[in-house]
Amino acid sequence: MKKPEFPENEETRLACLQSLDILDTPAEERFDRYTRLVQKVLNVPIALVSLVDTDRQWFKSSQGLDASQTSREVSFCGHTILDESAFIVNNALEDLRFSDNPLVTGPPHIRAYAGAPLTYVDGSRLGTLCVIDTQPRQFSDSDIEILTDIASLVVRELETVQLAILDDLTGISNRRGFNVLAQKSLNIGYRNNTPAVLIFFDLNGFKGINDNFGHAEGDRALVSFAQVMKQFFRNSDIFARLGGDEFAVLLTNTNTEQAQTTLDLFREQLAELNAHSNKGYHIEFCAGVIGIDSKDPLSVDVLLDMADTVMYENKNINSEIKLQC
Repeated sequence: MKKPEFPENEETRLACLQSLDILDTPAEERFDRYTRLVQKVLNVPIALVSLVDTDRQWFKSSQGLDASQTSREVSFCGHTILDESAFIVNNALEDLRFSDNPLVTGPPHIRAYAGAPLTYVDGSRLGTLCVIDTQPRQFSDSDIEILTDIASLVVRELETVQLAILDDLTGISNRRGFNVLAQKSLNIGYRNNTPAVLIFFDLNGFKGINDNFGHAEGDRALVSFAQVMKQFFRNSDIFARLGGDEFAVLLTNTNTEQAQTTLDLFREQLAELNAHSNKGYHIEFCAGVIGIDSKDPLSVDVLLDMADTVMYENKNINSEIKLQC
């Protein structure tokens, strides 16, 4: 049996999948309608929407199969996400990659498989829409075209899920998305006893930008700040626009001393943007920094409130708006 390899963008792919907060959620009609459709049109006993997690494939929708997940290392879908085109096995018993696979030698006795990758907007292949037959079968070009077309509809549903946790203006996570992703990251840190730091940002003089330059320019300032966050912070960090002119970032595996250095460097990068923008105003911020003790686990909401309080204390101390805080 050949175990599936990992995609080159595995870390980014998993982060994208986890950001949807869809794993281990109940079945939904909007996904089930597509597995029913492809099952009927292609006349197969089994059709699945399979999402490939760290060490498993989990089925968001399943027709003809009682299992909710299987190991990733025996999955056919793990192979499918390695390429942008459909993955086809016409007779698993005659395929050296799968002939001794437990899903072939035992239930559900896979003989033929066709899977279309679910390719997200960032290029990550999160899983598959796949069909399984218990008899060898030649899938036609028309079959694969139908499968691929329906897979694109499944991706559209996944994008709808993502829209609920993205900020419409800046394209980064909104408060709901931040809460979901940050809590998952914190839970891992709590288990592994690794440090983290939460930074709460409030833009200085944002009302003045709106009043003096117009709300459209204020929106552009928010987008610019978010773009600097995207460029500066690591893939493992989680950042978001919480609302209005408030932003936050969770720095993973980071202590407060390292966070302060990071904050200083971020401020320098923002200053460089200001120096070249010629906008007539500068984008500046006040920040509240909270070190997170893995031995004293707190929720994201509590930590945000604590960091918000620190930020306002800093702002009151530095009452002149142009002073850094």
